[in-house]
Amino acid sequence: MKYTFTFLLVFVSFSIFAQEDAWVYFTGKPNAQDFFNNPSQTLSQRALDRRTNQNIALDISDAPLEITYVNQVKASTGITVLAQSKWMNALHIRGTQSDINALASLSFVNKIVFANKALNTTAKKVSENSVYKVKDKLKTTIDYSYGNSLNQIQMLNGQVLHQQNFTGTGKIIAVLDAGFPGVNTAQPFQRLRDNNLILGGYDFVNRNANFYSGNDHGTEVLSTMGGYKENALVGTAPDASYYLFITEDNASENPVEESYWVEAAEQADALGADIITTSLGYFAFDNANYSHTYSDMNGTTNFISKGAEIAFSKGMIVLASAGNEGNTTEKHIGGPADAVSVLTVGSVTSAKVKSSFSSMGPSYDNRIKPDIMAQGTASVVSDTSGNIGTANGTSFSCPIMAGMVACLWQAFPNKTNQQIRQMILASSDRFTNPDNNYGYGIPNFGSTLSVERFQSDFSVYPNPAKSTISFSFQNETASVSVYSILGQKLIEKQITNQNPVLSVENLTSGLYFYTFESNGQKKTGKILKQ
Repeated sequence: MKYTFTFLLVFVSFSIFAQEDAWVYFTGKPNAQDFFNNPSQTLSQRALDRRTNQNIALDISDAPLEITYVNQVKASTGITVLAQSKWMNALHIRGTQSDINALASLSFVNKIVFANKALNTTAKKVSENSVYKVKDKLKTTIDYSYGNSLNQIQMLNGQVLHQQNFTGTGKIIAVLDAGFPGVNTAQPFQRLRDNNLILGGYDFVNRNANFYSGNDHGTEVLSTMGGYKENALVGTAPDASYYLFITEDNASENPVEESYWVEAAEQADALGADIITTSLGYFAFDNANYSHTYSDMNGTTNFISKGAEIAFSKGMIVLASAGNEGNTTEKHIGGPADAVSVLTVGSVTSAKVKSSFSSMGPSYDNRIKPDIMAQGTASVVSDTSGNIGTANGTSFSCPIMAGMVACLWQAFPNKTNQQIRQMILASSDRFTNPDNNYGYGIPNFGSTLSVERFQSDFSVYPNPAKSTISFSFQNETASVSVYSILGQKLIEKQITNQNPVLSVENLTSGLYFYTFESNGQKKTGKILKQ
């Protein structure tokens, strides 16, 4: 009996004093008007311009947290503040269950959400056997051998963009990863350094500015976009600018890493980044009570996925690796790959066959995931010493894709993030028949460029027309046909750039349809004959 009593005492003590992670959400931002009066205090002009160019209004989520609220939580007994989010109006805290619950008495606290779902009254208890341990740094293997990066670019037809000098110039990519050692010294990053394309960064885990530290995973990731070593490695966006943020804690797997990630995304937004790419994914944690289940992968449950969705709402494009769990018990994508607007990137081999390790969809709410695919088997990367080798993982298919997104957006700077995202999906080889292994397939950035330019360079005038109508187009020749509203072909003619005129003088007044074909591309429209 004595031993039984001792055991119960220890158990009760552990239950009372064990440290828990939680998010405390505030009720509002009473000083938000100060932000709206002068948003440039916290948002760069580039961030404000991104919103203006895409007709995105500032809202309450852009305003900073109420500092008096933050200070009161920090001063509360037994509470440690680990991270904060203005977008969520929340703090990530750590303390005992009783000390965390005591915060509910503060008038400005809206709700408290424990990372341990069993402690939330509406949540289901998580069984330790209900999740499969997922590695959140998504690299699997690396083989140091000389390689050539041509295939991973040509697979996406990205060389077409590069040949027209769309190499990412003027676009900013924020890389959220585990560390970037060697980026400040290794030769493949010399071009970035010489051109001042590393704009800065931060280590959110250790709370310091030494981002050239940590795990080499981020270094390899960055090399697929910004690396340049002649005849060995050319990144997909060698002339883009980069912010490097460490959000992954290599020492442990804990939900606070999701909060670090959201903090970094907010910083990327404030600094004016156009694109966020992340080769991190979250499903299970060291403490099984904190782990997600597949049912959480619905785009609206995970803290990181909600943050990724908000990032997209601010006008950025967010890309995330699908994950490397395709050969495991739990094969599905994790967070933030489950977010609705995130471009989730899976992996294929050099022969365009799905890599066996690439995680699959759908999201729990039955959306197509992954969205698109790129080469993640034997991707060409640089290590911290500048050695060029190959590595496997969706960790690399994702940034390879992110670099191409930057190049495409450079080519079409007036497009919104939603339009660029849709262009990429529509160019993919499985767009009309997507599935949950390949998503919409492998994008064709070359065809996207030519189709969009064909559309933008094309015009018909005058319309309405009296006797003739002219076509403005980029190619040398074209075929034009005119049809009645009943589908009868009335005119068919070959025209050239030198003589792009079509006579409609013999048509009676009314509405007609035309088809215009040039160099394998087709345009249809209406003609009104006066």
